[in-house]
Amino acid sequence: MSSDCMQVIPTTMYMRAISLFTLSRFMQSWRLSMAEVVLRGSPHVLYRRRPALVRAMAAEARRKVSHVLTVAGSDSGAGAGIQADIKACAAAGVYCSSVVTAVTAQNTVGVQGVHPVPEDFVAEQLRSVLSDMEVDVVKTGMLHSGSVIEVLCSSLKEFPVRALVVDPVMVSTSGDMLSAPSTLAVYCNKLLPLADIVTPNLKEASALLGGCSLKSVADMYSAAKLIHSLGPRNVLVKGGDLPDSSDAVDVFYDGEKCHELRGSRVVTRNTHGTGCTLASYIAAELAKGSPVMQAVQRAKSYVASALCYSKDLVIGNGPQGPFDHLMKLKNHVSGLAQKPLFNPDDLLLYAVTDSGMNKKWGRSITDAVKAAIEGGATIIQLREKEADTQDFVEAARSCLAICRPCNVPLLINDRVDVALACDADGVHVGQSDMPAHLVRSLLGPRKIVGVSCKNPAQAEQAWADGANYIGCGGVFPTSTKANNPTVGLDGLRTVCMASKLPVVAIGGISVGNARSVLEISVPNLKGVAVVSALFDQECIATETRRLRSILSDVLRT
Repeated sequence: MSSDCMQVIPTTMYMRAISLFTLSRFMQSWRLSMAEVVLRGSPHVLYRRRPALVRAMAAEARRKVSHVLTVAGSDSGAGAGIQADIKACAAAGVYCSSVVTAVTAQNTVGVQGVHPVPEDFVAEQLRSVLSDMEVDVVKTGMLHSGSVIEVLCSSLKEFPVRALVVDPVMVSTSGDMLSAPSTLAVYCNKLLPLADIVTPNLKEASALLGGCSLKSVADMYSAAKLIHSLGPRNVLVKGGDLPDSSDAVDVFYDGEKCHELRGSRVVTRNTHGTGCTLASYIAAELAKGSPVMQAVQRAKSYVASALCYSKDLVIGNGPQGPFDHLMKLKNHVSGLAQKPLFNPDDLLLYAVTDSGMNKKWGRSITDAVKAAIEGGATIIQLREKEADTQDFVEAARSCLAICRPCNVPLLINDRVDVALACDADGVHVGQSDMPAHLVRSLLGPRKIVGVSCKNPAQAEQAWADGANYIGCGGVFPTSTKANNPTVGLDGLRTVCMASKLPVVAIGGISVGNARSVLEISVPNLKGVAVVSALFDQECIATETRRLRSILSDVLRT
């Protein structure tokens, strides 16, 4: 496969679960040119031209198992090493195989012994896995000698993978040396140039750079750039041990810009294996198709959550306790009954953005979304008909950063690729867009899918396709959508009575008529969707607050 194809993969997010090999096979069997993938990489565009292809790729995505291979040492205390790697990948929903490079005797007190695995047996393990299984990402941990590193590099050349995550495990959390100093030259000359991302902590970054002192965020910036010059495509310098820092500060460098990633510091003794876990979660996200920056952010968030969940956990008597990697799974299982994936009550005040209106009033999309949430909007749909894909994705990410802390779902209008790229909460599609069953296949079971419907037959199909809700309208005439026949209140009532799904009314709804919409009194009509009544107003927050008050009054009566 050409290097051009490898550059295309991150932009075609609907193929996130499909390997380069599989993509090549699809291109050959479907006579799909690279130009068509590049120029028509959005699923909603490609579907209109090649619907059978998109169906086949969706089916392949359902079958594909994302796979990380960890090449690392075994931790007898199970806090770090391959044990942490496997648990982190499991928490991320990714299959993890392993190649053991060393067997250690360690616990919460420290490392009592290291037994290196001979390089010829490391090579045999690598060949055993890579020759048989389709590995997406290789993640490295403890590599005790230069010869083991050379064996790994040779294996990766023989069996290429999508990405290589290098966690330069040289010093344990307890301060014990795990790699010989002689391995540094091989690390820097052979392994780092193959890495898609390298994730050193302060001690490891210092070791890679010959022992320089790292005592500030500015030092971390410099270190990230210097390590990048050794060959890796991305560098994450972890600042968990940064002196006099109240935050957990990491510095991510992509070769062009340093990004400072801050999070709250979790005070706990249970930090053994944090580095292994972070790198493995990054690898798992890359295996699922996430962009590198997004993979890093998700991994950082996961580790912080796991530390919070485990801060009072007591295992062992030493100063470096392990933490609970599977808290996410436990929370999910225990919360299934009381916390549904989609809450129909979120449809109450459904705000649909409009870039033209924002431009008219001289406000940014983030200002508009922030004001709508401040006024009481319960769900946001981001609609950008004119923006190019890159701008749309950036806008969606910015809006998501506003919505998530407020527990307000963010949906993307029409664009499945944009929703996948920014990890939005879901997608809303119309009757002329990609069918809902394909949207569901591409987004997976946890995301929200909404469908525009005008009649009972369309509502029935939306339910059969796996949608979470339907939008019915236009209820009244509207200027925001040309050639959109109205269904009126009677049509809305008919669709609601026939629908097995929650319904949100849309089209021409304003402060003046919202009450009459909800007063048709059908149980599954959960709210109203509005555009100009909020966004074509001087003060979005004020108008949203007025409309929310009206809706709340109707619900109370």
